[in-house]
Amino acid sequence: MGRNIRKRRSPLAVKVTAASAALALGGGGLIWANFYASAHESNNDAWGGNRTKAASAQVATISCPDVGQKLTNVPDKARTDVAGELSNLDRQITEAYQRLATTRDAQTRDASFVQNSILQPLKDRRQNILDRIKLEITRVGGTAPGDLDTLAGCTGTPADQTNAGGQQGGQNGGQQQGGGQQQGGQQGGGQNNGGQQQGGGQQQGGQNGGQQGGGQQGGNIGGQAGNGPVAADFVDITKAQANVKAKPRKARNASRGTFTTRCGVNTNKNHNTDNVIVAPGVKNGAHHLHDYVGNQKIDAFASNDTFLQGGSSCQNKSDLSSYYWPVVRVQDGSQDFDQNNDGGGKEGNVGKILTPVQAQIKYVGSPTGKVVAMPQFLRIITGDAKTTTNGLANANAHWSCTGFENKVQLTEQYPICPQGSKVVRSFAFQSCWDGQNTDSANHRTHVAFADANGNCQNGFKAIPQLTMRLVYDIKPPTLENGQVKNAYAVDGFPEQLHKPSTDHDDFISITTGGLANKIANCVNRGQNCS
Repeated sequence: MGRNIRKRRSPLAVKVTAASAALALGGGGLIWANFYASAHESNNDAWGGNRTKAASAQVATISCPDVGQKLTNVPDKARTDVAGELSNLDRQITEAYQRLATTRDAQTRDASFVQNSILQPLKDRRQNILDRIKLEITRVGGTAPGDLDTLAGCTGTPADQTNAGGQQGGQNGGQQQGGGQQQGGQQGGGQNNGGQQQGGGQQQGGQNGGQQGGGQQGGNIGGQAGNGPVAADFVDITKAQANVKAKPRKARNASRGTFTTRCGVNTNKNHNTDNVIVAPGVKNGAHHLHDYVGNQKIDAFASNDTFLQGGSSCQNKSDLSSYYWPVVRVQDGSQDFDQNNDGGGKEGNVGKILTPVQAQIKYVGSPTGKVVAMPQFLRIITGDAKTTTNGLANANAHWSCTGFENKVQLTEQYPICPQGSKVVRSFAFQSCWDGQNTDSANHRTHVAFADANGNCQNGFKAIPQLTMRLVYDIKPPTLENGQVKNAYAVDGFPEQLHKPSTDHDDFISITTGGLANKIANCVNRGQNCS
C-alpha cells in the first residue's frame, strides 16, 4: 500500500451562541441540558484565555468502539493496510467530533441533528472501512472477527457517562494488568502506579472548535480549545489520599540492578504528530504532538531498515532506541508553533508546549528472577490514549509531585503541587515478553505486565523493565468557583478530552554494539550502570 498521507482539512468556522435547550436523542445516548455558551463573557475568558470551567451542563463527546484493540490476529501481510484503515477511522472520529463541536446552534434548534447529521453518516463511513479491513484480512488467508460490523456505530456520550464508563472498564478489565502496573512502578525506583483517584473528570468539555480562527468566541466549557481539561480533572495533591502500596519482596535470585540511559529532555524540539508503531506510513496518525528523545529520525515513514541510521540524543551512542510521549501544554492563553496545524490547535491541542526539566530513563530487573535481553526492534506502548472510550483497563498513567511520589500516584486526575514542588509524570512499561514477536496486531498481546508478585505468566519471559520519569516545572493551576486557571494537560485525540488517564508512552528498542545484552547482564548482576 502506498503512503496514506492525510490531506489537510480546511478550517472549520466556529459559531456558538447562547442557548438553553433540553435535548434527548434515543439510541445515540446524547443528552444536552441547559447548555449556555459564554457569549456574554469576554473573548479572552470565553475562548482564548486562561480559564476553564467545569460545566454544570452535560457536555458530550463522540465515543466510538476502538477497532484496533479488537484485532488481535491480523496476518503480517495485511497489517500495514489494516493500520492505514484504522488511521482512517481515527480521522473520521476527529472530523465528526469537530462537527459536533462547531454546530451547537443547529443542535439547539433541531433535536435530530446530531443523530442524523453526525452519528449516522459516521456509522456509514466506518462500515465502509470495516468492510475493507475484512477484505484485507481475508485476502491474505486470515479470518476477520465475526463481530466486526458491530463496531461501526458510535454514540454521543455525556460527561458523567464517559467517566463512569472508564471506571467500570478499569474495574472489569484491569485486575490482572493493574497488578503488573503497580509492580512495575515499584520496580522503577518507587514510581508506583498505585490506586486510581476517584472523582476526576466527572464533567468534561466536549466543545472543540479548535484554534483555527485564532481564538473565536465560544463556550467556556473546559479547556482553552473547549475540549478539556476541566476543574474536576485536577486535585490538590496535599489533600489526595495516599495510595502507594508496599513493594513486593524480592526473591533470592532477583535481578536487582539498574541501567540508566541519558538521552536529554528534547531541548532541540524534535516533534511530530505521527505514530510509527500504530500508524506506519500515515502522516498525523497520532492526532497529537509527541516529544522524541533517543533516535532522531523517527516519523511515520521510518522502518526497521532506517532506524539504525537515525542517530541518537543519548550519551551512549549505542542506544538508538526511540522514546516518545505526548507533549504537555499549559493553557494560559498562550499558543505554540502548531496552533493552526493538524495534531495541534486544529485538533484541540493548544497552549505553550512544556519541555521537561528532567527525563530519567532507567531499565530495572525482576523481583522473581533473571531477565533476558530485549529483542532488536521490540515495540511497546504503555497506557491507553483512548480511555475515555475504552475504560481504564489499560490505563497506566502516573501523576504526582516531587516530595509525594512515594505517597500518592494519580491516574484520573492531574496534581496541583504545592510551592517548591514539581509535577512528575512517570511510566513503568510491560516487563514480560512472549519470546517471539517484536510487535502484535493490536500492539499489546506480545508483551504483558508481571502479576502482583512479579511473575510473568503464560510462558512469557521477563525482560528489563523500562521506566521513565519526566519532571515539569509548572505554575500550579488554581481552582476557583468551579473554574481552573492556568490548566495544564497532555496532548491527545480531541474527543478524548485531555483526560489524565489517556496519558501513554511509546518505545522502540534499537541498539548496537551488544547494548541490549549489556543492559540485561548489568541488571542480572545487581549492578547500577549507565
